[in-house]
Amino acid sequence: MSVVVPLDFSRRSSQLELMDTEDCGVAEFEACLADLAKVNRLTFAYRPTFAWLDRVVDQRSSTEPLRIVDCGSGYGDMLRKIDAWALRRGIEVELTGIDLNPWSRAAALKATDADRPIRWVTTDLFDYRPDQPIDIVLSSLFTHHLTDDQVVAFIKWMEATAQVGWFVNDLHRRPLPYYVFRLGSRLMRWHRFVQNDGPISITRAFVPADWRRLLVRAEIAEGAAQVARVFPYRLCVGRVK
Repeated sequence: MSVVVPLDFSRRSSQLELMDTEDCGVAEFEACLADLAKVNRLTFAYRPTFAWLDRVVDQRSSTEPLRIVDCGSGYGDMLRKIDAWALRRGIEVELTGIDLNPWSRAAALKATDADRPIRWVTTDLFDYRPDQPIDIVLSSLFTHHLTDDQVVAFIKWMEATAQVGWFVNDLHRRPLPYYVFRLGSRLMRWHRFVQNDGPISITRAFVPADWRRLLVRAEIAEGAAQVARVFPYRLCVGRVK
């Protein structure tokens, strides 16, 4: 008789996700990314990033184009939303999406109008060398894919790269969203990667104490970055210089 071991939400899981391990073609990967974009819309995933961007822009005096890099850009839906936000606000932007998976670039290109000021780069972000200074570094649902050591390196990279500030939009590791998403993703019949990886993503995610510890390790001064819970079950970290 098998024994069911209760999940331990007191610490980050190291279980790997299918998106990070399974070799698949561009069509299947694109279908997964499209379903993830649906999840983002249903869970108000973009809202924390835009609330932070609004505050930054309201305080900004420069009239130069706002150069934004999105790390782990995936399907590109965040940058397309930012492009539309910039048009509404009358802000000139230059947008770059970075993702290690070449299928992400292919899917993002297909979903993006060619005349928009967005470019997609396939590279390891630590190898990325921008042609011009970057104002803002963003990431959404990216850091939970990283180990603690990699998160620390990413924070240091953002701190060295972003001239204006950086913002991390990720998940809050709690039991309720785990079980709700596990059931809901099956009822919605989302892509098998989404059904499998969504709950794992939550177990790989963070609690506020995790972020405070990682910020200390990355040598970010106390109070220089803000850790905030955002409904529903988002945990975000922002830093304005």
